[in-house]
Amino acid sequence: MAEVVQQRIEDRIPELEQLERVGLFTKKEVKAIIKRVTSLEYKLHRLIVNKDDFIGYIQYEINVLELIKKRRAHIRYHFKREEIEFPIIHRINSVFRRATNKWKNDVQLWLSHVAFCKKWSTRGQLSKVFSAMLAIHPDKPALWIMAAKSELEERNSSESARHLFLRALRFHPGNKKVYQEYFRMELLHCEKLRKQKEQLEQAQIDIGEYEFSAEILSGKLAMVVYNDATDKNKEAAFVISLLNIASIFDFTKDFQEVILQDLQTKFLDDSVTWDFLAKRALEAPGVGEELRTAKGRASEVDRREVQCCQVYEKGLETIDTEPMWTSYVAFCLERAKRKTNVQELKDKRRERLVGVLQRAHDSSLLKEDYYKNWLDVTLASGDAEGAAHVAVEATRRYSQSVSAWSTALQTLVQLGKDDVGRLFQDALAHVPPKESLPIWRLLVQWSVANQNPGETEAIFKRGLLSAVAPIAMEMKERYVDWSYSTGGYKKARKTFTSLQENRPLSKPFFTKMIQIEKEQASPKMNNLRDYYERVLQEFGTSDEDLWLDYIQEEMGPLGQPENCGKIHWRAMKFLEGESVERFSSKYTLKQTGHL
Repeated sequence: MAEVVQQRIEDRIPELEQLERVGLFTKKEVKAIIKRVTSLEYKLHRLIVNKDDFIGYIQYEINVLELIKKRRAHIRYHFKREEIEFPIIHRINSVFRRATNKWKNDVQLWLSHVAFCKKWSTRGQLSKVFSAMLAIHPDKPALWIMAAKSELEERNSSESARHLFLRALRFHPGNKKVYQEYFRMELLHCEKLRKQKEQLEQAQIDIGEYEFSAEILSGKLAMVVYNDATDKNKEAAFVISLLNIASIFDFTKDFQEVILQDLQTKFLDDSVTWDFLAKRALEAPGVGEELRTAKGRASEVDRREVQCCQVYEKGLETIDTEPMWTSYVAFCLERAKRKTNVQELKDKRRERLVGVLQRAHDSSLLKEDYYKNWLDVTLASGDAEGAAHVAVEATRRYSQSVSAWSTALQTLVQLGKDDVGRLFQDALAHVPPKESLPIWRLLVQWSVANQNPGETEAIFKRGLLSAVAPIAMEMKERYVDWSYSTGGYKKARKTFTSLQENRPLSKPFFTKMIQIEKEQASPKMNNLRDYYERVLQEFGTSDEDLWLDYIQEEMGPLGQPENCGKIHWRAMKFLEGESVERFSSKYTLKQTGHL
């Protein structure tokens, strides 16, 4: 191993001598490089090699390259690159090849090699890297696309890019992303040829017998890709994505018409098609003198939006489905949210939106999320009765949805409706118990504000009986807090005492009572000890903070500091796993005043 390392160090001597001779590095720096490189070389020639060692070697060499680049710029010396940089780049590529041969499945390592080749302009090497990578990872479409783009952009070779895309389609027949990028590449190639022809004609250069193919210039190759892609992927969204790519290029007007015709004849049973066709009406440029005024522009926008709605209506005649209504509502909602200073346009948009929402609801095809938007629009217009109606209808349509019930109940409480109590009971009856915690929270909040203490206490007691642990635990915490706010300390302590043995229990249930005790004019330390002892019975094996709080309490004005040692000993005995280490660290910090 030593002989191999020594040979590799000796191979570096010419470039190092050049670095010193031309003044890029000093003699001391060259010696430091030799020392560092020797260490890195030994790591690469061990019996058991580590990937990090290869990465560290490569990174060091790249850092040297970057430093040479900066020093060249500083002293304005731009010669002898073949004798200085080229050997380093060749060596880095060699180490990359060794690394990727050993860790073939590490895609990030391959991509690092690609990035290096791109940055340091080793185009010939770049193609070889991609070929080797694709031989190992032919199952990753993104790598094929990256390789093809590299051939087109770095090497200006559309033929090689086309060949790679065709190979990719053999491995991934029908892959949408590959087809999209292949289609884009053919259009880019066509655009490049058209520009070349235009420049040659402007310069009046005789190109002899060579002729630009009219079929290629018109985009026939892209049309072939399109036909093959749509045969394999019969989806409106995919066809629209190809149409959007074609619209980037100004020579594809006829091509776009063909794609649009396909959409209108083959994909009318898809809501995506109708959504796309409807929104195209907004893209038409407005003309006429009336557009010079704000009212005129608003009138033109309204006219276009009406045209869009007519397309949606036509779509609903063909496919009356939830996705179709969803697209229609989403369009109306997006337009209604747009800002305008013309009140007439605002009113028309709101009226149009409410009408579509109502019709979608009547068809039982309105998505749950849009009921919230419907409520907001109705409330904003000041229609309280309408908002209450929408809230109730949402709960009937989605009777098991906790979000629908929560939104409806909040709205009805806000509006001060009389039958809210009955609706809370309906909500708890329909919503699955495991998801009903938000309903319980709203019920308690409403009852505390609107009902007498007896009725509120009955709700708490009902919640305590819930078989869902989070509900029962939160009701305990809220019950103690409510008891304190309505009946004072004695009632809170009585409630706490009656509940402290009824599981499930939560830490906030106990800490709330500790907080209440400490808020009293003359808190009793014995009571605090009882609360801490009880909570430690439940959570003392895993929660180190409870032990620390207990110790802190004993060190306070009401406590007995001599008890701290016993509590510390018990904590070390009861705590389990990592909690012991955390407790020891925090306790030490507290003792030294750092926590």
